[in-house]
Amino acid sequence: MEEAQYLDWNNSIQILNKAYEAGLFVLIIGPKGTGKTSLVRDFAKNKNIDLDSINFSLRTRESHLVGTKTLTDGTVSFDEGLLIKSMKSGDMLYLDEINSAEADVLLRLDEALDDRRQIVLKESIGEVIKAKENWFVVATINPLTHSGTKELPPQLLSRFPVRIRLEYPSENIELEIIKKYVSGNHESEIIQAIKLANTLRQAAAVEELFYSPSLRETIAFAKLLDKGMTAKEVAEIVFGNVYTQWGDIEYQKVSDIITSMFGN
Repeated sequence: MEEAQYLDWNNSIQILNKAYEAGLFVLIIGPKGTGKTSLVRDFAKNKNIDLDSINFSLRTRESHLVGTKTLTDGTVSFDEGLLIKSMKSGDMLYLDEINSAEADVLLRLDEALDDRRQIVLKESIGEVIKAKENWFVVATINPLTHSGTKELPPQLLSRFPVRIRLEYPSENIELEIIKKYVSGNHESEIIQAIKLANTLRQAAAVEELFYSPSLRETIAFAKLLDKGMTAKEVAEIVFGNVYTQWGDIEYQKVSDIITSMFGN
């Protein structure tokens, strides 16, 4: 099947368009698996803009952003990082899970995102890199309840004056999203899987469970149904087994929910 187009169920594409036209950077806030990355990729594709992406984690270093010196055959050169390349080219820059980065990385990033849109390349010869006028930056953050995330400094938050809140869609919208990825006729089973996912999400929200399933899981459920597996079997594989890592009690709790919804 062809890659599914993003279903803009909360008007996010229009907000991104207006921000792009106004030259304002955007922050998308929401849990994992709500379609943040799909939204950004689809926007860039529709605008015919080249997209550079940086996925942040505790291992992300300044050198990943700005670059580093290299020595080849006795010659010292400078390999530019994605931040510098994006500023020079005017490509759209996607900063994924920015609140997973360390403070020193965020500080360096903040230098490039202020109103001057420039950065001093101290790692090289002190060259001042100024972004092209059409440079557009979109960042995403996960809620602070997610492992490995931290609160963004206020000055960095202010660099993204346009904020989009992306939560899990309603059951009807989630069904429409999933149907874009599958060809089989398993609507009743998919609806049941969405109800299961929402039950687990609600339990995780009040800390009764350690993990909240995403849209990726409900899409995976539907894809495996398309391959001829039974709904109960797929529910255990996609939704149930992951809870084993938190112990037998956690796993059994979810397994009982699956049995109550899909039978023995």
